[in-house]
Amino acid sequence: MKFVDEVEIEVKAGKGGNGIASFRREKYIEFGGPDGGDGGDGGNIYLKGTKTLNTLADFRTQKKFNAQNGENGMSKNKTGRNGVDLDILVPLGTIVCNAENDVFITELIKDQERLLVAKGGKHGYGNLRFKSSTNRAPRKFTKGSPGEELNLKLELKLLADAGLLGKPNAGKSSLLRAMTKAKPKVANYPFTTLNPSLGVVDIGFGESYVIADIPGLIKGAASGIGLGTQFLKHLSRTNILLHVVDIQNANIDKELNEINLELEEYDKDLRNKEQYIVFNKIDLLDKLALERIKEEIYKIYDKKTVFFTSTINNIGIDILKKRILELLKEIEIKTGNF
Repeated sequence: MKFVDEVEIEVKAGKGGNGIASFRREKYIEFGGPDGGDGGDGGNIYLKGTKTLNTLADFRTQKKFNAQNGENGMSKNKTGRNGVDLDILVPLGTIVCNAENDVFITELIKDQERLLVAKGGKHGYGNLRFKSSTNRAPRKFTKGSPGEELNLKLELKLLADAGLLGKPNAGKSSLLRAMTKAKPKVANYPFTTLNPSLGVVDIGFGESYVIADIPGLIKGAASGIGLGTQFLKHLSRTNILLHVVDIQNANIDKELNEINLELEEYDKDLRNKEQYIVFNKIDLLDKLALERIKEEIYKIYDKKTVFFTSTINNIGIDILKKRILELLKEIEIKTGNF
């Protein structure tokens, strides 16, 4: 399924029901009187966060949402039913803005959290409300008010625990396939990944975490070059950044520095996140060449911060999966989010 991370929708709350003008007409009752009931209130519209969704893809086919109108009042002082409220389910992490002026409204980050975005119209009054000592037979009644209408922009930042980032064609999508059951597009040319992909890494024993494959970054991405800032924003929620590097790349330092510069220019907090390096495609080297490169890498980088993988032979994948889980647990303890 194509990932959709930004959509605009129209919401319209229910109209309030009208009150009515009615008079009692009962046998054996000499003097009838006003008995027009009030209308019902229009239904409200809420956005409701749910952990069962992780994309905004459903809004591609439905963009207009209407809550139920309130019923009109009835004779015998019967009040019309209120319109049923409408809950619109959105993934956790959905940012809500007014589409007309781009003003931020809120962000839904808790499961079952509800946000009132359009209030239903108020009910109208029946003529019984206007009875008084000087007006025993009022014919006055009021109509219900219209419900609120609003155009909303919904934006979703991927809720992933770890993010795979790197230059185009570094092997991120292949790594995501190897670690999860996700099936991102894989091919031997740059910018294969045009949309972020999510996958769940299942360690077993009820333990798992979410990892995201972010489209390849190139120099100038923070300024909108290439795929630009459209996808840098998805890294802001990840706890761990995994730089995926083709181990045959002769300019590893330059590549990592370029990517970190883009992260810092986009958001300085991104640069300070926990970062690790995954040297991928080790199957392309013989044993001796690999050992030589490892020795050079260990001179520059801490052994604890680097991993070596092959998605073809599945080498190092299990080690990487388990170590990321350990790192996430350590971060939870540090931050108190456990």
